Amino acid sequence: MSAGERLPGTPDPDHKWPGAGGVMIAGDTWGDPNGPLVMLLHGGGQTRHAWKGAGETLGASGYHAVAFDARGHGDSGWADEESYGPEFMVDDLQCVAEAMGSESPILVGASMGGGVSLMAIGTEKVDAKALVLVDMAPKIEPEGSRRIQEFMNQAPDGFDSLEEVAAAIANYQPHRPRPRNLDGLAKNVRLAANGKYRWHWDPARRKRQIANNPAYRQRLHECADTLSLPTLLVRGGLSDVLSEEGAQSFLQQCPHAEYVSVKDAAHMVAGDRNDIFASSVIEFLGRVAPAQ
Repeated sequence: MSAGERLPGTPDPDHKWPGAGGVMIAGDTWGDPNGPLVMLLHGGGQTRHAWKGAGETLGASGYHAVAFDARGHGDSGWADEESYGPEFMVDDLQCVAEAMGSESPILVGASMGGGVSLMAIGTEKVDAKALVLVDMAPKIEPEGSRRIQEFMNQAPDGFDSLEEVAAAIANYQPHRPRPRNLDGLAKNVRLAANGKYRWHWDPARRKRQIANNPAYRQRLHECADTLSLPTLLVRGGLSDVLSEEGAQSFLQQCPHAEYVSVKDAAHMVAGDRNDIFASSVIEFLGRVAPAQ
C-alpha cells in the first residue's frame, strides 16, 4: 500500500534493501564505498531527502554516507500497525548496516532517528563507532513534541493543492522563508485516488506515536547510561522540542559527550542550517572517526 502516486520529479532511491520482516527500505548514498559508513536517520514525518546536503558534504569529505526512509515513510514500504515501534526501526537499521557491509557504522540520528540510534547502541544491536544525536535526548519538551504531532495529524483526508501543503509547512516553520517554487514539495506528498495531496507517510504509524510516552523516555535514558563511544549532541538554538535544560541533562548523564548549539536553527537543524550542522559533524568525526 501507499499514500498514492508519486508526483513527477520525485527522486528515485539509489538503493532498496530488505528490512525487518521483509519491509522494503529505500535509500540514497554519497561518497566512497570504501570510506567509513555514516548512517543518517531522519525524524518522524521526514524522508531521506532531509539529509541530502549533509550526505553530499560527508561524501565529499571521504565518508560513505547513507540516508534511508524509515518504514512507513517516503519510498520505503509500509508495515502493519503493530510493526511501527522503535524496535522494528532498530532492526531495519541493523539490516541496512549489514547490507552496506559495515560492522561498526557511525550513526547520525535526528529526533525519531536519534531515538532509534540510541536504542540500537543501548541494546547492542549495532556496534557503532560514533554517535551524533540531532535535537534529541531522553528529556524533551512535551509541548514541542505535541506541535509536531498536530502538524502531522492535520488534513487526514488530504490537501486540495500544493499551495495548501506549502501553507501548512510555512505555518509550522515560520522561521524559514516560504519557497516560491513548489516543485520541491513533490517528494513530500503523494497524489491520492481522490485527487487530494496526501503526506508520504502511512497513516497507521500515526497511531503508534510514543515520543511522549514515559516508558519510552525512560528506556532512552537507560540506553544513554550505556554510552561510552564518542558522542556529539547537536541542538537547534530555536528548538521547542529539545530545550537547553534537556541538553544539559543529557550532558550531565554522559559527561564525555560533546555539544554544539546551532543559533539560528529550530528542531530540523540540518534543514535550517546545513552549513553549520555539516561542518560541526565533519569536525567531530575528523577527530574521533577520521576518513582515510
